[in-house]
Amino acid sequence: MKNWPLWEVFIRSKNGLEHRHCGSLHASDATMALENARDVYTRRMEGVSIWVVESKYITASNPEHNGEMFEPAKDKAYRHPTFYELPEELKHM
Repeated sequence: MKNWPLWEVFIRSKNGLEHRHCGSLHASDATMALENARDVYTRRMEGVSIWVVESKYITASNPEHNGEMFEPAKDKAYRHPTFYELPEELKHM
């Protein structure tokens, strides 16, 4: 187990449309990672789909550099619907 890669586990619940990260585990391959994820993270039958991704294949932004990463979006006002008037019938926007 010392050399087994780390896998990130994402579960889609019965009530959700998206997969959510629920934890990590070590496994020798993808099949074992799926089986272990099922056994560890869906014991109460709450999942309908499981994704496992070997951690080394995930690239993430650094929260310390979030200004550099997200500042360019501020100058694209057309992406934000702040200047649209919504009908009164629309309650959940």
